[in-house]
Amino acid sequence: MRSADELPGPVSEASAVHSPVHPSLGERLRQYYPQVAEIDRSSPLGAILQRLSTALDAADARRAVPRAFKDDLIGLVPRLRRYAQSLTCDGTEADDLVQFTLLKAWEHRGHFQPGTSLVAWLFTILRNGFINGRRKRRREVPDPDGMYASVLSEPARQDHRLDLRDLQAAIDRLEPAHREALMLVAVDGLPYEAAATVIGCPAGTVKSRVSRARDRLVRELGASA
Repeated sequence: MRSADELPGPVSEASAVHSPVHPSLGERLRQYYPQVAEIDRSSPLGAILQRLSTALDAADARRAVPRAFKDDLIGLVPRLRRYAQSLTCDGTEADDLVQFTLLKAWEHRGHFQPGTSLVAWLFTILRNGFINGRRKRRREVPDPDGMYASVLSEPARQDHRLDLRDLQAAIDRLEPAHREALMLVAVDGLPYEAAATVIGCPAGTVKSRVSRARDRLVRELGASA
């Protein structure tokens, strides 16, 4: 497994064929994993974002980094938080992981190649940081009741609560590798090739994992999934 300090190679999202996931399932998954957009400015993550934005402005003024890199990096923070949340099942740990990812991205900004997939590059840094952190801690954060969902900033409407509870239980029963592949493809919309770069496996393996995850959810939730 790559260490958190190792950076992914360039990935062109346009080069990957993206087989669709049932749109109804994708929408329900996005309700379960909404983007966490609100950031407390007084929090450690808020402070890092302010420092990073200032540093990127200065680098842009010197033409040291493209402005698009700054705009896209800051704009991807909600997606980074969502992905981190899906891995950690803990809001505080997720924000710590996003901080780590942003600092690594800044430190290694010269390695990113414009025109390639920034989100895949960032997700790979985040994922490697998560794996290395788990190795150090030697334990997993349990979430038997799905309580981490309560920290998400866009809770489901009342009439969808039972529906999402069923979805939550079904998602929790997926194999972690299948759940992660489904998250990257169905929720964040990564092409298989980009998701494969993030996970560190062949694109065909991602397709198989997504297919198995989707089929299981459809069986458990019914045709509407």
